[in-house]
Amino acid sequence: MQGNGWLANAMISQEEPSAVLERREFLRLAVGTAVAVGNDGVASAGDPEPRRIKAVAFDAFPIFDPRPISNLAEEMFPGKGAEFSSEWKTRQFEYTWLRTLTGQYEDFWHVTQDALGYAAAKLSVGMDQAKAERLMAAYLKLKAWPDVVPVLRSLKDAGIRLGFLSNFTEPMLRSCIESAGLNGFFEQILSTDRVKAFKPDRRSYEIGVEAFRLRKEEIAFAAFAGWDAVGAAAFGYPTFWVNRTRATPEQFGPQPNATRTDLVDLPAFIRGGSKARD
Repeated sequence: MQGNGWLANAMISQEEPSAVLERREFLRLAVGTAVAVGNDGVASAGDPEPRRIKAVAFDAFPIFDPRPISNLAEEMFPGKGAEFSSEWKTRQFEYTWLRTLTGQYEDFWHVTQDALGYAAAKLSVGMDQAKAERLMAAYLKLKAWPDVVPVLRSLKDAGIRLGFLSNFTEPMLRSCIESAGLNGFFEQILSTDRVKAFKPDRRSYEIGVEAFRLRKEEIAFAAFAGWDAVGAAAFGYPTFWVNRTRATPEQFGPQPNATRTDLVDLPAFIRGGSKARD
């Protein structure tokens, strides 16, 4: 595990950062895209037609199921696992945004460690080094959601190129691919670590264009978080939001071209079937 001294320092003094970024403000700064807003106050995205998608770039979590991490937290901290997991996850992504905007980049593994230290200190759960290492190691052993393999196989059979475009580090992605039994599906294993800027910074989405050597209109992006769906759509990717948690959509910015609660309709979206099952 990296940074063995991180936990002691985190537990000594963890003050609420004075300027933790609100997601909407960050997206306004990072995406920088003007959109038209309808009478209902919610921006809408046009569906690119005809769609000639040749590749799909996935965020990590439409593919990998993170629920075992929360289950492990509940096992370690009975009655506090859900709250702990929420604090950890929230701070994890707030730290990626804060580091990107302030130019204090560290990779996602390091950010995840820092966020873990914050959650442990805030909730006083009695974290020790062994527990911290078990929780961090869980990020290297994720399995696939049940719908993943059939959808990936369908896309591969149709000649669609597949890759990851994730904040995860490349070693994290490769470890989870191995753990989930997904070797051979992904042509590109792309981490935002390549440009030292996390999503939704435009530089992070540009990685896919450069790696696939395709126009952005030819690369669909499968997002897990609503803010990532907005960022990808603002960049210009045809965007498929895999809203597995049934989260509330972001209330500004270009919206994803399609939103579903699983991956099942992704092949239809690639073919142009944007009116597939909601």
